[in-house]
Amino acid sequence: MRKAMLAMLALAGLGIGSLAGTGPAAAYDYPWCAQGRGYGYPGECAYRTLQQCQASVSGRLLTCGINPRAAYNQQRPSRRYQHDYYAPY
Repeated sequence: MRKAMLAMLALAGLGIGSLAGTGPAAAYDYPWCAQGRGYGYPGECAYRTLQQCQASVSGRLLTCGINPRAAYNQQRPSRRYQHDYYAPY
């Protein structure tokens, strides 16, 4: 009985340890978006090809559109560093 309890405790510890090691899901901006009511702008941008998007929106009263972030290749603004200049003495 004692060995069974120790085995169950060890399995529970391994299970909790494996859950603690998982990271958050990565966000991607794919080039095609499902657009329509309830999705906001630019929509659900989760499709790599137009065919994938069209297959997904079929029968859902949605359309496919180009992701504006991918179309215009918007990049995050670069950081501006402030340089402090000191006069030598």
